[in-house]
Amino acid sequence: MLKQNIVDEQQEQIRRQVRELNDTQRKLYYQLFEQRVKDPDTYATLNYIFIAGLHHFYIGKWQLGLLNISAFGGGIALVVSGFTELGIAAIVGITIFELYELFRSQIIIQAHNNQISMSALAEVHNQ
Repeated sequence: MLKQNIVDEQQEQIRRQVRELNDTQRKLYYQLFEQRVKDPDTYATLNYIFIAGLHHFYIGKWQLGLLNISAFGGGIALVVSGFTELGIAAIVGITIFELYELFRSQIIIQAHNNQISMSALAEVHNQ
């Protein structure tokens, strides 16, 4: 589970490393970062549509997105085919998981963007 203080400290370490770059490297870093950075509000908005799991696709978590769609679709299929309680349980389970993700969307995207920052820094250092 992500902890805010750890993610904040990681972000501060990244900022220190960026400040140590020379002007050319810093410009390249910001170009790379801006191409890849994800917006927490977009993630949260997509999460409101938790039925489809679009927010997982937004940050590149394809397997989790497909699992989300499959579980929700499977729940609907179970309800339609007569296994109502099992289908509702699957739908409620996905809903609870996605509500938890919705309330933590800021830290999820902050941690994701930290990973993007570290990747961009590594690319700059390898140039």
